[in-house]
Amino acid sequence: MTEFREQDLSGARFERTNLRGAVFNHVSLTGADLRAVDFHGTRMRGVELVGVEISGEVRDVVVNGVDIAPLVEAELNRRMPDRAKMRAEDAEGFRAAWAILERLWEGTLARARELPEAELHREAGDEWSFIQTLRHLNFASAAWVGRMILGNASPWHALDLPWDEAPGWDGIPWDREARPSLEEVLVVRRERQAMVRSVMESLTDEQLASTVTRTEPGWPQLEGFPLKTCLRIVLNEEWEHRLYAERDLPAA
Repeated sequence: MTEFREQDLSGARFERTNLRGAVFNHVSLTGADLRAVDFHGTRMRGVELVGVEISGEVRDVVVNGVDIAPLVEAELNRRMPDRAKMRAEDAEGFRAAWAILERLWEGTLARARELPEAELHREAGDEWSFIQTLRHLNFASAAWVGRMILGNASPWHALDLPWDEAPGWDGIPWDREARPSLEEVLVVRRERQAMVRSVMESLTDEQLASTVTRTEPGWPQLEGFPLKTCLRIVLNEEWEHRLYAERDLPAA
């Protein structure tokens, strides 16, 4: 075990580092930037959370004796009534959720079209640009619907973009620096949307209760995985990344 005592690690960068079971005592994290960090089972006592911004999955988070996760969920659903519909339970609910997403994305896309192309390639800090976001959603649909549900072992397009912390796989495209035009990405986007829409249109409650298995090389590689969860992942990706895109697009 490595021990750091009375040391100044200001500005240090930790990439793909395992701190499982680490102990932090009298440590300053002021101004720290944490991204894609796993806090499962973390216990924090005597902390000062002031001016802190948290974005991510919040479950079983107890602050001063209060589980705040249900409170956060309720407030987000109050602000965005369509959000609760992304947790569909039956086939009709999934169809309705996908229709909502396509409608909302049309509005976001209309806003993006009013901007110069350079703005659509502008990254917000270390977050994706608008075009990179669309490329990632194309990847997500290909992975969870094209591969897991429809059984295409390699459903990729050269412009597909995995998440930044992905481990990388042979045969799966990953070029964050590519700068395709909006229209080039939308060609793929429309194909992927049509693919998901087709699955939703023919979806039955019996299918939702089934599982899927893909053991071929590549990703995802899962056995007995709930089909419902595959679709929920796509709904969640589409919902959350549209919010990020709306947040980061400048005014026309």
